[in-house]
Amino acid sequence: MASNENVVENTGRPTLLVVEDDAGLLRQLRWGFDGYDVVTTGTRDEAIAALRRTEAPVVLQDLGLPPDPAGTTEGMATLQEIMSIRPQTKVIVMTGNGDKDSALRAIGGGAWDFYSKPLDLDVLKLLVDRAFRIAALEGEHTRLLEARASQPIAGIIANSETMLAVCRKVEKIAPAEVSVLLLGESGTGKEVLARAVHDLSNRRKKRFVAINCAAIPDQLLEAELFGYERGAFTGAAKTTPGKVELADGGTLFLDEIGDMPPPLQAKMLRFLQERVIERVGGRAEIPVDVRVVAATHQNLEVLIAEGRFRQDLYYRLAEVSLKVPALRERPSCVPLLARFFLQKYGATSKPPRRGFMPEATAAMLAYPWPGNVRELENRIKTAAVMADGALLSLEDLNLPAAEEQPNFFNLREVRQRAERAAIRQVMTLSEGNVSRAAELLGISRPTLYDLLQKHGLAAGDAAPPV
Repeated sequence: MASNENVVENTGRPTLLVVEDDAGLLRQLRWGFDGYDVVTTGTRDEAIAALRRTEAPVVLQDLGLPPDPAGTTEGMATLQEIMSIRPQTKVIVMTGNGDKDSALRAIGGGAWDFYSKPLDLDVLKLLVDRAFRIAALEGEHTRLLEARASQPIAGIIANSETMLAVCRKVEKIAPAEVSVLLLGESGTGKEVLARAVHDLSNRRKKRFVAINCAAIPDQLLEAELFGYERGAFTGAAKTTPGKVELADGGTLFLDEIGDMPPPLQAKMLRFLQERVIERVGGRAEIPVDVRVVAATHQNLEVLIAEGRFRQDLYYRLAEVSLKVPALRERPSCVPLLARFFLQKYGATSKPPRRGFMPEATAAMLAYPWPGNVRELENRIKTAAVMADGALLSLEDLNLPAAEEQPNFFNLREVRQRAERAAIRQVMTLSEGNVSRAAELLGISRPTLYDLLQKHGLAAGDAAPPV
């Protein structure tokens, strides 16, 4: 049922979308819910169009809709489509008296609650009011999560979905006593994630010990890992514990595990299976309680096929495997990381480095970063030392100019996400200057302040350093 009554003014009241083809019942509902902006529809297409237009947090929907008003087929299809395009919507379905089977199927299909006719406005109003309260609480929770998304866990700076997904996995696996294998290109931050696994685990009060298997000669790596007894070899003047022993009770991080020599791989496998070690030159078995986190930029499956890495060791190390995305796969993280490193290295410079020129920011967003986060950090560190002005330029960063400046769009269906992303990016380009940001967006300063408040941002942290 579409009518002129559905032209809703912006009153500031919550919007309730009612999907019902009974005109008499619609009048009762509109009268009974006068505290809300009630939008009424009578078909599936009208309901979906109204939901897209109003983004109503709560929908009151009859299961008997045309062309199947006596059945539930069309009502179930409407519910399914609502859940597919906006799963956070609270849908209360209305069923015929005693039709509990349809109500239970609707709940299984994603409905938040159900109400059996005949109509009792007092009872129905309680359900609707509660649904709005829950929707408001969930919305606030989502906003709080977005506000802290730039640093989802300590030491990790990210706001891209791919990296945030990795961080959520780290939070899940950290408390579990499982070995973790981190896969990713050099410079993506695998050691930072390994430390996060340790810091979020029950072992955080013990030591985090790291060793780079590619940085130590093969003949010395065994002694570094497992320690050695006095006199085990020339120069072994005293008994010395290895990295594994030093990490007892804590976490051992084996960086570049793909470079571990095959003979040592067998000893590492025995340690992982038996949880005991023998020092070089010794015979005593020493029990050690260590969690192992390993990392590599190499494809271990290829190394296994070539006979250069043990498959049984791979399975011991990769009880949980995480792929760390390259920086070029998460470009939205670049401005956050850049500002963080600028604060780290540019605060004590003369003059202090306050930010980046717009063309420099555009170039950083367009550059593929083959060296990943490590390359970004090194470029900004060098530029912070060598630059002449307070704002780093394209030449200071030694980057090629971007072919075109970033664009900012505002699409209705995703306007909340697009609007927030555009504001954060413009605030980055303008270095937090509200007047300049408002000018770039083509809006007034008061309007921008309203938008900052709407999205839970502040003028000083709309493009936060972390």
